[in-house]
Amino acid sequence: MLDGVTPDMPAFAEEIFGPVAVITTFHDDDEAVRLANGTPYGLVAGVHSGSPALAQAIGDRLRAGMIHINDQTVNDETPAPFGGLGDSGGSSRFGALTNLDEFTVWQWVTVRDTQSHPTF
Repeated sequence: MLDGVTPDMPAFAEEIFGPVAVITTFHDDDEAVRLANGTPYGLVAGVHSGSPALAQAIGDRLRAGMIHINDQTVNDETPAPFGGLGDSGGSSRFGALTNLDEFTVWQWVTVRDTQSHPTF
């Protein structure tokens, strides 16, 4: 965990792919949005609040490909679109239902409790 990180520090401005939590304080919602949108990256954002409606309103202002309200930012499901904005990727070009076909080999299996007798 890195506490007291400011926008002029590399840990604030660069994507860190690892178990690192960067903590930057802010005074109000507008400053929080400015800080969150103040980098060229926009893969994922999380907003935690006692008011889901307020968190959603803040999330609507964030420039990120994925927004998680009162949840972790590492959620991923095959049918969900995955991707970021800005330098974090080209929108949500990954994921979605086409991945089910891309990463699946279909096979039909039938099971009976007893053997069938062919009728030909």
